[in-house]
Amino acid sequence: MTQMIPPDASPTLKSRWYKASERWRDQLSGLDALPQLTVLGLFTGILAGIVIVIFRLLVEIPLHFILPDHTENFEGLSSGWHFALPFLGALIFGLVLQMVDKKHYSASISHVLDRIHNHQARMPLGNFINQLFGGAWCLITGQSVGREGPAVHLGASSGSLLGQWLNLPSNSLRSLAGCGVAAAIAACFNTPMAGVIFAMEVVVMEYTTAGFIPVILAAVAGTVINQLVFGFSTVFHPPQVALKSLFELPLMAMMGFIIAVFAALFIELQALTCKLSLGKPISLRFTAAGLLTGGAAIFAPQIMGVGYDTINSALAGNMGFWLLFGIFTAKLFITSISLGAGIPGGVIGPLLFMGACGGGALGIIANELMPNAVSTMGFYVLLGMGAMMGAVLNAPLAAMVAILELTYNPNVIFPSMLVVVVACLTTRWVFQCEGLFQTILAVQGKKSSFAAHEQLLSSTGARSLLDRHVKISSTSLDLEHAKNLLTNHPHWIVLLEPKLLLHPTDLANYLSDNEIAADTLLDLLAIPARRLNMIELEDHTNLYQALLNMNQAQVDAAFIRNSQTSNLGILTRERIDNFYKLPH
Repeated sequence: MTQMIPPDASPTLKSRWYKASERWRDQLSGLDALPQLTVLGLFTGILAGIVIVIFRLLVEIPLHFILPDHTENFEGLSSGWHFALPFLGALIFGLVLQMVDKKHYSASISHVLDRIHNHQARMPLGNFINQLFGGAWCLITGQSVGREGPAVHLGASSGSLLGQWLNLPSNSLRSLAGCGVAAAIAACFNTPMAGVIFAMEVVVMEYTTAGFIPVILAAVAGTVINQLVFGFSTVFHPPQVALKSLFELPLMAMMGFIIAVFAALFIELQALTCKLSLGKPISLRFTAAGLLTGGAAIFAPQIMGVGYDTINSALAGNMGFWLLFGIFTAKLFITSISLGAGIPGGVIGPLLFMGACGGGALGIIANELMPNAVSTMGFYVLLGMGAMMGAVLNAPLAAMVAILELTYNPNVIFPSMLVVVVACLTTRWVFQCEGLFQTILAVQGKKSSFAAHEQLLSSTGARSLLDRHVKISSTSLDLEHAKNLLTNHPHWIVLLEPKLLLHPTDLANYLSDNEIAADTLLDLLAIPARRLNMIELEDHTNLYQALLNMNQAQVDAAFIRNSQTSNLGILTRERIDNFYKLPH
């Protein structure tokens, strides 16, 4: 927030602004910062909504001129372009990225989870730029990926970069990243509730009032921004169908199991591709992915781009079994390989595509087995979409809410609960798949989730537990300065070199037990006293990262400074231990 101070402001104004900003950061570092986070969540939602609108325009304006009739009609291109567009697009993008620093390659939802769990939610600007333009380029050139993964990355980065610009504590960046994710999903699909649930279930992995309210407001803001630009329109146009008979439920449970088989295959194939891609040149990976996509698109052009037009066709019952099965298989293999190779696209859209095709094919079989006794094919398409999304992402609630909001059909709730739960349980317990993002992060050797106490520590800033009643001293000083150190009864005496804490009681006892001449220099490293080794940390650190740093350095305390090198206070291991052992 200090960046906002006018350069010609008076010293008094600067001092007041600095004190106010410090109080603001102190409040945000605690667990009860709901009012502050709500305000920041609103601004994050607006910012993320604007970024997603820009991203959609970057994609849709070129496609309006490239594709005939509408911006998803890749099928309308010639067979030559079905091959050339994704192949050349991937080749060119790979060559461009080859000239960019490798640290900016990572993108999409796995990158967001990595930054939240392993980097205190500090999203880099370089990866944001790569995702904005690279994600748009991949969608324009017909790669078999979705736009939601880039949207999630852009939304999370909007919140994180806003927080970094304001120099907020890292626990606040985590909340703002969640707000950005909710706003992005809401803006992509016009589904504010699904945005909230996805952010809390998949990204933040936390269910608290202080977590939910800012995220809800951000989702509302993102939806408003989207509707101001694109109007109130839904992505899909399903028929208002309902469950025809309870005797269908066994068929639907079997459908959940079958979807789970393909969900596990998708996860494992993407994980294998990711493992094989580690260390390979990005131009080679992208060229191979583009070659496969182009080759498959010659025979199944429906797999190109987001494919929402194909989903709507399946919902209307306009596709046959073999066409559905063929493009389902092609989409599964091509998308898993493309994303595993690092193409910066999304997975949610392809999952809905695969679920729609798989569900539609199974609906046709059900109607053949029980003519006039089961629901329409479109109903099975909806159930398949929810099952595939829930099973692959290990996010059953987000999947069910997304389908409900996308269809505005309450009749889908009851059967989708059964299908989604069967699919999720089968994927997780039978095939031992924890979820796509957790699996990919494990392949990359990165942490993907928090234990309960780690979650609590990550949600709290180090500033909230600081002992600020300290005094700083050099290791050598005279009697007068030694006595001055003890005025106002500080809790710790800080020795910046060689990074030690001295207990004031021990200094006081030494002075009272010994006659010391006024001109004698005391060596605080030589007197008998209890001392703690310490490290120095910046004030934005959360408690979890502070504890990790203490463990790595094998010390029991940290001296906290802010970005202006002002001294704030001391954080001890004992305070952290007492904090997460207390009920909250």
